[in-house]
Amino acid sequence: MGAGRADSVVGAMTRGARRRRTDGMRSILRYNHRFYSFTLAGTAAAALIASQTPPGWRAPLWACVGVALYWVCSSLAVSHYVYDRSPLCQMRWLADCLSRPPRRWLSIHAGLDGAGRALYELFPSAQGSVLDIYDSQEMTEPSIAAARRIHSAGQEQSTPADWRALPIADHAVDAVFLIFAAHELRRQEARAQFFREVGRVLRMPSPHEDGGELVLVEHLRDWKNFLAFGPGFLHFFSRRSWRRAASAAGLEVRAERAVTPFVRVFVLGRTA
Repeated sequence: MGAGRADSVVGAMTRGARRRRTDGMRSILRYNHRFYSFTLAGTAAAALIASQTPPGWRAPLWACVGVALYWVCSSLAVSHYVYDRSPLCQMRWLADCLSRPPRRWLSIHAGLDGAGRALYELFPSAQGSVLDIYDSQEMTEPSIAAARRIHSAGQEQSTPADWRALPIADHAVDAVFLIFAAHELRRQEARAQFFREVGRVLRMPSPHEDGGELVLVEHLRDWKNFLAFGPGFLHFFSRRSWRRAASAAGLEVRAERAVTPFVRVFVLGRTA
């Protein structure tokens, strides 16, 4: 439940002194308010029906009410932990994902810049770029449109780009950051095509050093996120799905790590 706009929640995590300790959770509520409203209304209706049904039906109905209320509470509690309280909020862990500090980096988001400011601060001597690859035909989740309406201002640093043809020269970038963005491409073929395009802009390896690196940050479609978000975990993709898309694009997984039990980081590089 309510996990659709993680990339824009990262934006709330990096706004410095103005940020409140509940901004991440509040953002999840704002982007998914219709879903939460319908769920609570349905739960209230089920509870009313359960109180008036024959005893044989009460237990299943009350069980449904309990499960729905659990997922409403757990999704908000986990969102608060991940986006407001965990090490993910500080973004400093990103530097540890790379084999070396980048001379040129690229951050790609799907409509809302959630990490650009933090990356400029994290790598002050590097040349950075931020691309917005939002595509209304491919990115069809209702919550992304809601988030864009809420945060239509403040995206001036982002350059609109086609995810099929990034406006970056071949082999020009040391590090590409995809933070809670790639899952907005819902088709496996589109994700593989996008990864091939990202691989094109990554610096080639040399005899003395590895090539450029792609840092992919995502929730996974696994049992932990199921317990946290309920049916909302279907918005994410499995670890196997991400590795398959990377392999189809000629990328290999160089490293993996967890940032909280609910968020996975993949460091990818070119196979040749």
